[in-house]
Amino acid sequence: MPLSARWYFRLALAVTAVAAATYLLFFAWLSLNNLEVTLFSVIPDIIAKVILFAAAVPGTFLLLYAYPSLVAQGRKTEIDLDLPYVITYMQALASTMTLYEVIRKVYEEVDLFGEVSKEFGIIVRDVELFGKDLLSAMRDLQIYTPSRNFSEFLNDLATLADTGGDVMSFLAARSDSFREAAEREMEMTLKTIEIMAEVYVTAFVAGPIALITMLVAQNVSGQQGASGWMLLLSAGIPAGALVMIGLLHIILPPENLKITGSESVESEFGGDVRVMAERQADRKFMKDLRSRKQVIKIRMILRHPFRHYISDYTWSLILGTVSAGFVVFSCHNGFLAPFFLTYPFEVMTSLAVIAFMLPVMVAYEGRRWYVRSIEAQLPVFLRELIDMRDVGMTLHGAIHRISRSKIGVLNSELKGVSDEIRRGVPTHHALVRMEKRIGLVQVKRAISMLVKSSQITDDLRGVLMIAIRDFEHYIRMKKERSNTSFAYVAIVYLSFGVFLYTAYQLSGAFVSSFLDLGAGIDLSADLTGIFHIGIILGAVSGIMAGQFSSNTVLAGFKHSIILLSATLFMFLYVIGC
Repeated sequence: MPLSARWYFRLALAVTAVAAATYLLFFAWLSLNNLEVTLFSVIPDIIAKVILFAAAVPGTFLLLYAYPSLVAQGRKTEIDLDLPYVITYMQALASTMTLYEVIRKVYEEVDLFGEVSKEFGIIVRDVELFGKDLLSAMRDLQIYTPSRNFSEFLNDLATLADTGGDVMSFLAARSDSFREAAEREMEMTLKTIEIMAEVYVTAFVAGPIALITMLVAQNVSGQQGASGWMLLLSAGIPAGALVMIGLLHIILPPENLKITGSESVESEFGGDVRVMAERQADRKFMKDLRSRKQVIKIRMILRHPFRHYISDYTWSLILGTVSAGFVVFSCHNGFLAPFFLTYPFEVMTSLAVIAFMLPVMVAYEGRRWYVRSIEAQLPVFLRELIDMRDVGMTLHGAIHRISRSKIGVLNSELKGVSDEIRRGVPTHHALVRMEKRIGLVQVKRAISMLVKSSQITDDLRGVLMIAIRDFEHYIRMKKERSNTSFAYVAIVYLSFGVFLYTAYQLSGAFVSSFLDLGAGIDLSADLTGIFHIGIILGAVSGIMAGQFSSNTVLAGFKHSIILLSATLFMFLYVIGC
């Protein structure tokens, strides 16, 4: 965190003071207008004020006080999950590099190893900037890292380096144990998601169902006050869900769909010739070069529009905003009025949200399909590479042969590598350019190990088998999380279905039982409020379902679209009939 502990504590006190001042101003305004706060109509005003004070002021301070610990817990989870891949990467480099060079190389690959690279960056800083020796820097990091597994690894590695042991054998021996530790960490992650899912369903779905039923019953008996509670639910459900999404985002790692495509500058002309700085080069040449690159980029976009669409969410966000604006414009001008005769504002809001989410959902799900296709095909590519190397083929010859086979999405990228090699680009440069075009972290890890090893030795079988085991371990962990998370998503759908069924019963059988007794009941205002809650709950529950399954808001857009559509159908064509 970019603040010292002292300044962060001062910030927490300042924010708490602002919360306390806001609380006092709010109740001063209530007193001036002779208003009272009533909770459940049985709790006196003074007790209600005390409860709200405890939630607003001490609650704010405790949340800020706990935030650094939550960040540390999130970093600890990411470190433990990435540590097996870091160890196998270090193992591949340790045969020709010193220990410090290996640590520095991991630090430079922050895109591949995330928080572990940042931890190693502290060692690099201490050695190169503060002048410490390597063992002292490792001992210091061992104290401060949030991950106990990483601390133990540093301790053993420092001891081994101090006694002159075999680093490669040590890394090979520890790789399997840290894979088991990563699996245990994933089990703890899934248990955390399970607890959060139960809390969400209980507090934000079952709670509103019970409260709405109670309020409708009070209105039937002649008591009032439902409108205030409906307003409180409308604000409380998204606020509470936002807090849960924030907590999950901090403490749990998301499904990695990041595409980090970048341009290969150091090998711009296919060799080891570096591009000169613009101040040293011909300015006209550099200008023509940039223009040519822009033309090539546009051609690539036109040739592969879907790949460009899923690699950058900017276009989907623009398209979603335009679609939502078109829906609002159509509703205001009455174009959709013949199709939706009741609840015009609610329908406009729901359709606008769906129209905004739909293009983003297509981009996200397209990216997800692309990532999973590449991940499924990469082990096949590596195994075929091993087989062809075993029969004596060179690395570039094996790539030429494999590129002509049919292995799906990865095949087009391998054809590009094969074409570049034929034009004279060194094999390792062509592979690096492919890795950067694809931009997936797991692909970059495997290809980086292949490239580094091909530059060191011709015996690639051992390195490729390490890469395959790493990749298969990653796929197994990912599948386990997906299978387990499916139950939480199903619970969200089931609980929302109970909400819709409750709304249907309240508007049908519940009212009919009183009408049969001759009571004049008008629940139209209550149904409108329930419809509002249904729209909010549908959008929020869908996002929470995506958060539980992949720990990203975008994964929940498809669920929100389904739940919002179900809400519209229920209130317009079932309850509204």
